[in-house]
Amino acid sequence: MQSGQIMVGAHQGIYVIKLVGDVRLNLCTSFDNFIDSMFEQDDFKDVVFDLHGAQGIDSTTLGLMAKIAIHALDRGCEKPLVLTTDEGITHLLDAMGFDALIEVSDEQRDYAAEPKPLQCKTPDECAAREKVLEAHRVLMSMNEHNAETFRDLVHTLERECAPFDSPVTRVH
Repeated sequence: MQSGQIMVGAHQGIYVIKLVGDVRLNLCTSFDNFIDSMFEQDDFKDVVFDLHGAQGIDSTTLGLMAKIAIHALDRGCEKPLVLTTDEGITHLLDAMGFDALIEVSDEQRDYAAEPKPLQCKTPDECAAREKVLEAHRVLMSMNEHNAETFRDLVHTLERECAPFDSPVTRVH
């Protein structure tokens, strides 16, 4: 499987996020930084996820996609569009409850934005853990099925991320 890459572009407030290959959590901190900067733009209108080149998407990346969709909807935008012909990815999105957040189309589309590779830095372990935790909390907030699926992972990450003297890790 081809290692993952995230490509991004924008034209007149429409942002295109193209996932290529096997997109995993090693890209999460750079992707999350891009998300923050995207929503800081005054001209933000819409987002399109082009998944035609994606071979795999891990749950952290799905959580960041959900974060984008939720923020876009909160800003009064239409549901983000996801372009994919991969039945496995479509099934995954359906199973996770993304139908409330996105529209899926199997069309090939041209867009004015020319996506370019997002410059991804390897995150330090703590930063990566925090992004994984945040992404999975977003997934859990989507529906009870996701809450059940990711509860143990989130609790484990919360314990690992808690400072040594916090109540979460303190032994009584």
